[in-house]
Amino acid sequence: MTRPKKTGEPVLAVRAVRTQQADKPVYAFFMAGADILKIAEISRVHRDGDGSLHGFQRKGIKSHVQAITDFLDQGPVIFPNAIILAIAPSARFVQSRGERPEGDLRICEAGTLRIPMPTDGAKCAWIVDGQQRSLALSQAQNKAYPVPVVAFVSEELSVHREQFILVNKARPLDPRLINELLPELDVVFPRDLSLRKIPSQLVHLLQSSHDSPFKGLIKRISEDSSEAVVTDTTLLKAIRGSINSTLGALAPYKASRGTPADVDAMFRVLVGFWCAARDVFPDAWGRPPTDSRLMHSAGIAAMSVLMDRVMSRAAPGVDLRQHAAEALMRIAPHCRWTAGRWNELQRDWNDIQNVSKDVRMLAGQLIRLDHAHAFSKVA
Repeated sequence: MTRPKKTGEPVLAVRAVRTQQADKPVYAFFMAGADILKIAEISRVHRDGDGSLHGFQRKGIKSHVQAITDFLDQGPVIFPNAIILAIAPSARFVQSRGERPEGDLRICEAGTLRIPMPTDGAKCAWIVDGQQRSLALSQAQNKAYPVPVVAFVSEELSVHREQFILVNKARPLDPRLINELLPELDVVFPRDLSLRKIPSQLVHLLQSSHDSPFKGLIKRISEDSSEAVVTDTTLLKAIRGSINSTLGALAPYKASRGTPADVDAMFRVLVGFWCAARDVFPDAWGRPPTDSRLMHSAGIAAMSVLMDRVMSRAAPGVDLRQHAAEALMRIAPHCRWTAGRWNELQRDWNDIQNVSKDVRMLAGQLIRLDHAHAFSKVA
């Protein structure tokens, strides 16, 4: 199946059918499963030293790959799930000669697709869907096992990411990875994904902006940092709740008919409140959640409820950080983030867990404290 071009460049030649979608050639063909990784890269999601996001694929799951390999090695099996590839324009298609059969719908054409084989390590295709299957096929005993492949022509990373998300959104896939990829794409998504994009943008800004007190402190799929202590899903959930609640501090800035969402204004509210939290509770800030319940998912969630109350009463044009700091300083003597006991709750500081009951209880206590001390003077 492999033969050189006239130029001497090695190629993988397969019989294929070609059609067009969105002005892009799309091919369907079969090839030996073990050959997929010979022509296609797995583009792992990661960030470089500048914080720019690269790739889109999650880490390989060894247990999943091994389970597929065991399935393939158990004997004759049907394995019809297609691998989806993005392929470079350097792949060449030659249409077969001859008359079309009677009744042909003329939506595709048959021919031979020649895919360049790598000679310098650079491959001309990228796996969009099916990385675990491709890894398993490369390890299976039957190296010639034929698998279906659908390939679309595109070298644009944004297109690869778009198709990756659309293919995987209905399948078991870590939502944290989808949430992290969403801000990188400027395409129209189904409504459920569109609603997740702005919270994902805000979490990215909180992690990457020099103005943010959370810079470098958020745990994300693409980063492996010992300094990260706050889980991204906790902030995403809190931000989404604030945007969607009628009383949320971020709700006034969400999109309305004819008006786009004001992400910058949302970011200013978040930075103002959480910078104040860092200023007022310096001993609790940036520590692992085992040492500080302020950094714990329960603390972040409960403080986010308090943020909605505090920041919603900020007057237009006020210094948001100072406004939040004054409110938090009034309740600070009664908070127990790293030691002691919440007497009104009858709970030690480290007894608070990330369960709905505890989050509601802690949020309620913070709101009661704010209500009781809202108009007292800060010393």
